[in-house]
Parts: sequence; structure tokens; C-alpha cells
Amino acid sequence: MFQIVPAFAVPFAEVLMPNCEGVNAELKALFLAREGEGGRYRNPQTSMRVNPGLFESEFTVFAWPEPCVQQLRKFCWGALSRAIAQLSGYSAAEMAEIEIYSHTWFHVTRKGAWFGVHNHPMASWSGVYCIDPGEGDGGNPDSGGLHFLNPLQLANMFVDPANNKFRAPYSLAGKVYQLRAGQLVLFPSWVAHEVMPFLGDGTRITVAFNCWFNMRGAQNTPP
Repeated sequence: MFQIVPAFAVPFAEVLMPNCEGVNAELKALFLAREGEGGRYRNPQTSMRVNPGLFESEFTVFAWPEPCVQQLRKFCWGALSRAIAQLSGYSAAEMAEIEIYSHTWFHVTRKGAWFGVHNHPMASWSGVYCIDPGEGDGGNPDSGGLHFLNPLQLANMFVDPANNKFRAPYSLAGKVYQLRAGQLVLFPSWVAHEVMPFLGDGTRITVAFNCWFNMRGAQNTPP
């Protein structure tokens, strides 16, 4: 018998919100209005440099009462719960006992803006939802791409013809998402990622979140 098996793997989940046009239009109008209110909704304590052309909100977006926000929250938490259940084998009753805690924010990205390599400590799952990918790519197919660095960095300690042309999922290349409206990507929070410079027109608008969890009634407290 001969077989090639993926001995180590990183789980991602990809979901599309059906009929997202209406809620995305409402979210876009809301976020652009909140961006325009000066510093009231801006993140006051950014952990990274926020370059010109990028607006990062404060981290309580899913606590906002607007119906469009709560509709997105329900969609994201539903997809996240489904991913966790499938990966962990939890029953519906067990999933009902898991409490979700989160930080949630939105980004408005304009031409030339980007976000550097980072991950999200003190969280187990993260996600990015695309409201508007912007228009065009300025001739660069990587424009505005959500790029995940390959975590198997020790695998490049020696490269020769026997390993430098591996195909996915064994390649050492990163993974790039050119997000489209309504697309949600879920990933483990430890995976390093970045947003490539957005070279198109209009506005690239996304919602991102970090989550940590607790079993209902457990004594440990969330971070």
C-alpha cells in the first residue's frame, strides 16, 4: 500500500451569506457614517500602526443594536459554531453550553492602505467578513488580498528539486483570499496574516472579530 497523507493541517472555514446585498448596503452606509464622526468610533488603542487611508473602529461592533449588525452577528456566530462542532465532534446540546466572547471591529480601506503581518493573541478563532471588496485592482491581482503566511516555516530549512515544487496543501506558499461581498473566512487566531496594499478605487470594507470561549457555568473567566 502507498498513500500520501496530510499529517498536520490548519482548519479554515469559508462561508457565503446568501442574499447579502441588502444587509451589506446597510452595513456600508452605517460604517461610513460612523467613520465620518471623527474619533468617536475610532479604535483608541491600536496595537499596530494604522496607516493613512485605513480606518479601524473600536472593538464592540457586534454589541451595536442596529438590525443589520445583529443580522451579521447571527450569521458569523452560526458559521463559527458549525465549524467548531464539526472539528470537535460536539453535539448540539454541548454547543449550547459554549459561550462566545469577542472583540469585533470594522475596517474601511482606501487606495494605498494596507495592514501589516500580525496574529491575534488571547483568542482561539478569528474571522473576516467582506462587505465591499472595493473596485478594480490597479493592475495588481494581489491588491487588497487577505494573505495568510504558511506556518510551516521550518520546512524551508533546506530546499532542492525534491521539495520546492510541492502542490497544495503541501506547498510552502501562503494562502491569499481575494474576498468578495458576503464572504466570511474563519481561521485559528494564531495564524499570521496581513492585508496587501489596496490599489483599487472606492472603499474596501470588512468586519473582523476575535473570539474566545467558555463552558457555561465554568469557573475560569475569559481574558
